[in-house]
Amino acid sequence: MSHVGVGPRAVMRSVAFLTAGVLAVPALAGCTSEDPAGKPLAELDIAAAARSRIADGGTLRWAVDSVPDTLNAFQSDADATTTRVAQAVLPSMYRMDETGSPVRNPDYLESAEVVDTEPKQVVVYKLNQQAVWSDGREIGAADFAAQWRALSGKDSAYWTARNAGYDRIQKIERGANDLEVKVTFSRPYADWKALFSPLYPKDVMGTPDAFNDGARRSLEVTAGPFAVKKVDTKSDQVVLTGNPRWWGEPAKLDKIVLRAVPRDERVSELVAGKLDLAEIDPETADEVTLAGAPRDPATGTPLMGPQGSPAPGPQGRSAAEALRSWAVANGSDEDAAEKEILAREERREAAAKDLRRQKALSGFEVRKSLEPAYTQLALNGSDGPLADERVRRAVARALDRDKLAEAVLKPLGLPAEPVGSHLALSGQPAYADGSGALGQQNAKEARALLADAGWVSGGPVKKSDEGEKAAGAEKDEKGEDEKGDKDEKGDKDEKGNKDEKKSDGDDGTYIVGEDNKSGGSGDGRNGDAEDDADRESGEQRSSGKNTAQGGAPGAYAPKGTAAPAGSVAAPLAKDGKALTLNFVLPSGPGSEALRTVADRITDMLKEIGIGTEITKVPDESYFKDHIAAGEYDLALYSWPASAFPATDARPIYAKPVPAADGSLNVAQNYTRVGTDQVDQLFDRAMTTLDRKEARDLLRKADSRIWAAAGSIPLYQRPQLTVARENLANAGAFGFETPVYEDMGYLKKGAQGSRPSAPAGSSASPSPSSSSEPSSGS
Repeated sequence: MSHVGVGPRAVMRSVAFLTAGVLAVPALAGCTSEDPAGKPLAELDIAAAARSRIADGGTLRWAVDSVPDTLNAFQSDADATTTRVAQAVLPSMYRMDETGSPVRNPDYLESAEVVDTEPKQVVVYKLNQQAVWSDGREIGAADFAAQWRALSGKDSAYWTARNAGYDRIQKIERGANDLEVKVTFSRPYADWKALFSPLYPKDVMGTPDAFNDGARRSLEVTAGPFAVKKVDTKSDQVVLTGNPRWWGEPAKLDKIVLRAVPRDERVSELVAGKLDLAEIDPETADEVTLAGAPRDPATGTPLMGPQGSPAPGPQGRSAAEALRSWAVANGSDEDAAEKEILAREERREAAAKDLRRQKALSGFEVRKSLEPAYTQLALNGSDGPLADERVRRAVARALDRDKLAEAVLKPLGLPAEPVGSHLALSGQPAYADGSGALGQQNAKEARALLADAGWVSGGPVKKSDEGEKAAGAEKDEKGEDEKGDKDEKGDKDEKGNKDEKKSDGDDGTYIVGEDNKSGGSGDGRNGDAEDDADRESGEQRSSGKNTAQGGAPGAYAPKGTAAPAGSVAAPLAKDGKALTLNFVLPSGPGSEALRTVADRITDMLKEIGIGTEITKVPDESYFKDHIAAGEYDLALYSWPASAFPATDARPIYAKPVPAADGSLNVAQNYTRVGTDQVDQLFDRAMTTLDRKEARDLLRKADSRIWAAAGSIPLYQRPQLTVARENLANAGAFGFETPVYEDMGYLKKGAQGSRPSAPAGSSASPSPSSSSEPSSGS
């Protein structure tokens, strides 16, 4: 499962000891002749093909994470599938191009421009004269006005997710004719292109009842290349069919079926011929790549592995192993021979099954790019040690972000560069690397920050019967996770421990440095510092013994010998408490990359004396019960990039404010770290109509967000998809909005040596007689 935060557009369409308040923002790269926005790190990978090469007809079976609870993209429970359906069946005035910038959608919009700024900002939309709803009615000002009223925030009867932008509109009226829509703003709004994408018909937006319930399970009126035929919750799928009133380029496909398939089941569905397109994990990508590799003519086994490594021989055994097996099976020991013969038969059956699986996958290929989203390390600044900005900055300065990006992206063959902005990604106009406001990785300066905050090495640590508690111990006292007695608590209290889940003897908590303890007090941090250094150094942590090559168990360097560079620092303490942070991670399938990154971060923090306690929780409770609730110190999750960061990123980084009931209104700022200066920069960027000024303001805001060290961008998320080899214009889309009417299957002969879909599959309008790849494919 991937953990991307609920993005705002996804919901609507969410060592200098300086404080952030006195930070001197460094000169931006925008002052040079080179554009700091750069280019996208990876191109989209969709097997692009001209429409003339694509056959008419066919069904695309596309895996999604869930059947949406609502088809209204402006409601709080909308999800990624809601967005996908809306893109295929509803108007959007603007769509995203390959650089993540908004571009006019000519199917709906002939032009849109700001015609006045004084006394009010006025935008005039000129609509495509052919644009009509599926009931035959023209798209017009009445639809724009109904959507504005529903989303303006003035009527609480509408259950909307948020009203950003729509709350700045003063009025909407018909222009010079029925094809013109005139929008007057009460306050200037730079991100006006974010509005009316998607646009719902007035039938959905006209009344609170229609808005709240009318578009949850059906959309009777649409205006895209496809229409919603049905939302089938029993078979977990959404069926889209061609819209007969569509005026643009006709859809190549007859049907798109969005099937809810768990990520760990997708490879089985691909093998069974029940899917044509799916996002996948790296392990599945390796298997698909291996299935399409060149094969040994004699054995049928792939000649090379997915990363260019030699593939295993027949049945995965070496020549020496095969020879030994033959010798045992034909030897004089009858019992051994009988066992080996049975084992050989089992291996042959397994090999035959693997071969069938590989043949089934050989008609697919992996398409990869980078998602328009980035993974960050979130630091909860609401209480505990991380409430101190110096500690947050120390954590950030301990991280080698290059190595973290490489750990995830390099094995996939994707550009492994750390993300330099909270507000945009490389290639987007607002992007500039603002990480210099925080400083590069430097363990020495990180330790100095911690010392200045009062955390000292080797200080006394108070103990309790349960052992040492994690950072923010007040949470533990209220029933939160306590590492000293978790195994003895079969019935966890509902608040703090309802998400703990045992798996293979793992109680859900991984305490660094206690990998193989068989007893003790539960406190692994108060022993000899030399023993700690020995236990934590190197890659192997299976015991506390010195097992380095050439060494003997229990052997140590003479007292006074300098520690090697990069050795683990002694644990830090303050006021009788060790500096230990609660690192919360999802435990489900698909989160392996996050756990790998967490392990690397843990090692990096050890080097400056910070301990971590990793708590694994079920995916379904990760965000709601931990991230949004603030029940963590450190966490890894992702935010989607936006073409409109002044609007969409503000609630993520705005300073939390007290609500009327006395609680803290954090909006989407789950780190609880914000400053007045950042809020002011966002507000100014949202109101200026000068695009260069807006970019400069956003880059200054980003520098201050870096300096506050509430969240540390790490890497752009990988986007791995598997698609039938003859499926065109679909796959890893990167920034770009999919063009649904252009998706389809290549005509016979248009794909060269690439195979068609298997015979009899509904996935292809022109099935071939064989699913085998031709030689050289």
